[in-house]
Parts: sequence; structure tokens; C-alpha cells
Amino acid sequence: MVCEMNHNEKRIGERMTPFKVDQEKCNRDGLCVEECPARVIRLSPNDAVPVPAADFADYCIACGHCVAVCPTGAFNLSWLDPGQCPPIDKSQQPSREQAEQFLRSRRSIRTFREKPVERAKLEKLLEIACSAPSAKNSQPWHWTVVASAAEVRRLSGLVIDYMRGFIAEKPKVAAMLSFTRVVAAWDSGIERVCRGAPHVIVVHADKNYGFGAENTALALSYLELYAPVLGLGTCWAGYFYSAVNAHPPLFEALNLPKKHKAFGAMMVGYPKFRYQRLIPRKPPKVNWL
Repeated sequence: MVCEMNHNEKRIGERMTPFKVDQEKCNRDGLCVEECPARVIRLSPNDAVPVPAADFADYCIACGHCVAVCPTGAFNLSWLDPGQCPPIDKSQQPSREQAEQFLRSRRSIRTFREKPVERAKLEKLLEIACSAPSAKNSQPWHWTVVASAAEVRRLSGLVIDYMRGFIAEKPKVAAMLSFTRVVAAWDSGIERVCRGAPHVIVVHADKNYGFGAENTALALSYLELYAPVLGLGTCWAGYFYSAVNAHPPLFEALNLPKKHKAFGAMMVGYPKFRYQRLIPRKPPKVNWL
């Protein structure tokens, strides 16, 4: 299953057309002007409503800030109408205590139930992941979802092949990376590459894009944090991810575009166990300037 959820790509490719502002609704507060990251919206004393700058089509990044910030719903982009944007329900905002528990209760899940995740839940995970911030709203991520446990295991076998070759070439480094333990476990019938997860989600992007690592990590973090809301557990698939770009058979098996690079992978499934307590972490190491 391959998902390409880059909504911004088409809009930028088509070039931005000037927006429309409902003069009856607009209160001329200038919020859209101040919030525009590209500074391509103008409002002079002689303007009845905000107007596009001459270079609007060249520099608009399709972020939607102008529509989102307008309190009266007057701002309308050619591709985004206020009616498409649900209002923010302040009653749904978590309290400080709720937010803290939500974030601190997140655990990396390495023991999964033998139950596939419904397609609708996987699609929802990806939808939320695509709400992550990205440089200039580029939304560069593409997603490949390994949709069955059998395929996850088959691909894990390719990771083991990669590890065997690595062990042969660099045994000391392989031991330090725990590759020898993972291969030994595999040979004894224990799968430690993806821990028996029914699904793996790989995020990839153009290998020449300068912020691919940062942007995709943010998207995977959104996915990971939202997963418990759907009753799901996740864990970054480090062994799997480390092999994708280094082992051509795995890269090809995932059918990734040749011009792309995998920037991360995530195990996804239903947790077998429920955690009961919040575990403290090391205190922040801070240098205040």
C-alpha cells in the first residue's frame, strides 16, 4: 500500500491564484497580513479589503494561515474555502494536566497482538501525520505501508540478510549495533526486527530535499502520538529503517522511487499489554543564554 499525501504539491505546481475576500464579512483587522509567512498579502489605507501582493503567485506556500486566522470567515483562497475548515472547538483543548499525562504516557510498543489494524485506522494515522509542520509547508513525505504481517516478516528476512553481510564485513561494529544478537534471535525463531508487528509504515521523500530528515521525523512523531487515541501502539523500526537505504533488495521490495530515500519506519499494531504508570525521564540538560 503506497500513500502519497502531499496536498501542497499540486497547489504549488499550479501556481497560486489571487484570493477573494468577502467585503461584507471583512473587518480589516489585518490579521491575515500579519500572519502570512511569505508576506504576500497587503492592506493599505485605500484598500477596502486585503489584496494579493504582486508576487503572491510566486511565494505563497499554501499554508492556509490566512483562512485559519480570519475571525469572520471572510478570507477565501482559490483552493480553500472557510467552509472546508472545521472551527477549533476550545472545549476539546486538553488541560495542562491532561496534555502532560498524554505525552508522558506514550510508550514504545514492542509486543503486539496478532491482529491486523483496520485499513480505516491506518489511513487516519497517515491523515493526522500529514498535519505535521514542514519547511515552507513543503509536505514532502510519501508513505509506504506494509499491510500484512506475512509481508512484514518477509521484509524482516531481507533485513536479516543485510545484517549477515554487515556482520561478515564489520563484526565489531555489528556487535556494537546488536546485529549479531538480532540475527541469532532470528535463527532461533525469534523475530526482533519488527517484533511481530502486523504493519510497518515507511516514510520517504526526494533524497535531494534538504529538510527531508527533519520534516519526515515530525510527521512520524505526529503519527506516533496519535496512535494511542485509536488504541494502537507504535515503535520506531530502527533495524528496519537502517537497512532500507543500505540494502538494495529491501529498497526494491518496498517499491520506493529511485529518486527517493527512506527517512524512517514505524511498527504499528495493537499493543498486547497496557502500561500502568508514568516513568520519569532524565532532567533537561539546559544552557540558558
